[in-house]
Amino acid sequence: MTGQKDRNARKNWVRYPLGALSGFLAGFAALAMAELVSALVRPEAGPIVAVGGAAIDRTPPAVKDWAIRHFGTNDKLVLQLGILVVLALFAGVLGAFAVRHRRAGAAGVLLFGVIGGAAALSRPDSTSWTDALPSVVGALCGAALLYVLAGRLSVARPAPSAPDPQPDENHSTTTGGAAAPAVASRESGWDRRGFIIAATAAAAASAGAGALGRSLNGNRGQDAVASRDKLVLPAASSRARPVPGGAQLRIPGISPFVTPNGDFYRVDTALVVPKVDANAWQLKIHGKGVTRPKTFTFDDLLRRELIERNITLTCVSNEVGGPYVGNARWIGVRLADLLAECGVRPPSKGGPADQLVARSVDGMTIGSPVDDVMDGRDAMLAVGMNGQPLPFEHGFPVRMLVPGLYGYVSACKWIKDIELTTFDAYDPYWVKRKWARRAPIKTESRIDTPKPFARPKAGTVMVAGVAWAQHRGIDKVEVRVDDGAWQEARLASEDTVDTWRQWSFPWQATSGGHTLTVRATDRTGRVQTAKRTETIPDGASGRHSVVVTVD
Repeated sequence: MTGQKDRNARKNWVRYPLGALSGFLAGFAALAMAELVSALVRPEAGPIVAVGGAAIDRTPPAVKDWAIRHFGTNDKLVLQLGILVVLALFAGVLGAFAVRHRRAGAAGVLLFGVIGGAAALSRPDSTSWTDALPSVVGALCGAALLYVLAGRLSVARPAPSAPDPQPDENHSTTTGGAAAPAVASRESGWDRRGFIIAATAAAAASAGAGALGRSLNGNRGQDAVASRDKLVLPAASSRARPVPGGAQLRIPGISPFVTPNGDFYRVDTALVVPKVDANAWQLKIHGKGVTRPKTFTFDDLLRRELIERNITLTCVSNEVGGPYVGNARWIGVRLADLLAECGVRPPSKGGPADQLVARSVDGMTIGSPVDDVMDGRDAMLAVGMNGQPLPFEHGFPVRMLVPGLYGYVSACKWIKDIELTTFDAYDPYWVKRKWARRAPIKTESRIDTPKPFARPKAGTVMVAGVAWAQHRGIDKVEVRVDDGAWQEARLASEDTVDTWRQWSFPWQATSGGHTLTVRATDRTGRVQTAKRTETIPDGASGRHSVVVTVD
C-alpha cells in the first residue's frame, strides 16, 4: 500500500512542471494570436509594444537615463526581453496553479489581457477601442488553452480492481467474517496522450499564427518603404558650403567630421519604428497666434525652396564624453518661413505664443521656444540626411531640428502636427517628466583618442577629439596632463558654428599612469565648466578625462 501511495505521489508531482509548461504554451499562444490580430489593427497595438510603451512613460527619468547609458540603442530590446521574461515567469506560475485551480489559472491569463488592452488604449497615439483587441483576443485564446491543458492534467482514472476475497469453508472472508465493501477506489492520474496531443497542436498553431502575424505586420509598411525608395531629393536652393579641407583631421581614432547614417545615434521612445507613407503624410500648423492655419503635404514641402546645412545634433542624455552626438548634412524647408506664412510672430515681435509644440505620429510631444525657431538660425523640417531621404529610424518622411537646442526640445521625428501655444499652458512629454522646458546645448568636448585605459608607447602621442557648442561655435580647446597647466590644442578648420569641431594635441608622453583632461571655450568666451552635473534636467556638464598608462 505504501509503495502505491509513493507512486501516486510521484505521478501527482510531475503534473506541476507540466502545468508550468501549459502556462508557457498558453502565454505563447496569447502573444502569437495578439501578433496576428495586431496585423489587422496596427502593430503598435500589440501587447508587448503597448505595455513596453506604457512602462517607458511611467519609468522615472533617472531610470531611463541609466538604461540609455548602459544599453545605448539596445535599451528598447532589453525592455522588450525583460517584459517577455516577466510574462514567462507569471505564465509558468499560473500554469502550475491551474493544475488544482483551472478556472482561477485561466482567469489570471485573462487579467493580463485586460492589462495589455488598457495599456494599448492609454497610449497617446491610440485613436480607437480596437487597439485593445490584440491583447484581449490573445488572452482569451491563452486562457482557453490553459483551461484545456490543465484539464488533461487533472483527469482521474479508476484504480485497478482488487481481486475478490476468497471465502473460507465457512463462507467468510479472510478478514474475519465481515464482508468487504464493494466500492471501486479511484487513483489520481492524468491523460498523458490527450495532453501531449493538445500541447503539440497548440504549439504548432501558435507558431503558425505568430509567424503569419509577424509577416503581415512586416508588410504593413511596404507603402512607406516604396515611397522612400522612389524619392529623389530635389537640389537645394541654398546649398551647404563645401566643408573646409582642414575640418577633417587624419588622426586614427578620431570621430569622422560627418557621421554616417548607420552610425548616427538614435534615442527615442518608439518600440516600433513608425513607417509613414510620404504620399499620405500631412503636417498641420495651427494654434495660438496662427492667423492662417495651413496643412502641408510632402509634395508641398519638396516644391518649396530647400536649404542644405551641416548641423550637429546632441541628445540631452549624453553624458560627459558620451556617444550621443553626431554631425550630418541635412536638407529641408526653413521652419520659420512656414510659420510666417501661417501668420506666426515670435514673442520678441509681439506674438502671443512662446512655445511651439511638435507632435509625432507615435504621440510624442516636443516643445521648442518660438523665439529660437524664428531668430534666423537654420531651424528646419528636414527631408534628407547625408544626401539620402531620411532613414525611418531618424524620422522619415519629415523631422524637425533646431541648431543649438538639445533634441528633446527641438528634434521631433515623424512629425505630423505643429501647435503654437505657451509654456504656461502646456507641458510636453519630457517636461511632464521633470526635464527643463528650455535646454540650449552646453559647451562640451570629448577625447576620442587615446581611449580610456589605453597603453600607448612613450614619446609623441596624439590626443584628439571633438568639441561642440552649436549656434555659438568653438574658439579654443585646451588639454591638461595630470595636474599640470592647460595647454592649447590645435583646432581643425571650422565649418559653421552649428557643427562640432575637431582638435588635436601632440603629447610628449612619459612612462607611468597619466590623466588627460580636455576643456573647450565657445565664441561667447564661456569656458566649459568643471562642475559635474547629471543629464537631468537640462544636460550633463563637466570635463572629459581619460586615464592611460604609458609603457
